[in-house]
Amino acid sequence: MTCFAARLKQLRYQRGLTQTEVAAAIGVTRSVVSLYENEMRQPSPEIIIALARLYGVTTDYLLCGNRRSFVDVSGLNEQEIAAIVNMVGLLRSKK
Repeated sequence: MTCFAARLKQLRYQRGLTQTEVAAAIGVTRSVVSLYENEMRQPSPEIIIALARLYGVTTDYLLCGNRRSFVDVSGLNEQEIAAIVNMVGLLRSKK
C-alpha cells in the first residue's frame, strides 16, 4: 500500500470516521473514498486539499512529503495550547 493510501486510512481510523462520513465531508461518494484508500484512484488536487482540511494535516503530510503530522490548534486559547504542548513533551520523554 502506498504511503498516501495508508495515511488516508490511518487518519480516518484515528478520527473515528466512516468512509461515508469522509465522503460527505469532501463531496464524493463512499465508494470513491474506498478507491482512494485502496490505491485504485487518485484524488484531484482539490480533494487532497479538502482531505487535509478535514484531517487537520498538511497536504505535504498526506502526500508523504514529510513524516511529521500537525495538530490544528486554531480556536484554542493559549492555556489550552500550552497544555497540549506539555502533553506532547511528556509523551516524547517516555520513549
